[in-house]
Amino acid sequence: MNASGIAETVWVSSCEHVELLVQRRLGSRVRDLRVLVRQDGVILQGRAGTYHAKQLAQHAAMEVTNLPILANDIEVR
Repeated sequence: MNASGIAETVWVSSCEHVELLVQRRLGSRVRDLRVLVRQDGVILQGRAGTYHAKQLAQHAAMEVTNLPILANDIEVR
């Protein structure tokens, strides 16, 4: 594996770790949660039953990563 492949593996692993930490804080409030971590911030995706759950996910992601939210694409149904 080349250096680029190793960096990509570490980055994917990091995103999965952040997703796990955020999901633990939220419980089952957000379904199909995806957290995309970029150098300049975080993008959230998924589905929630309330706007409050969407907001909780945003705050949890900011606390876990210490990065700003670039987009909160969690759909409220």
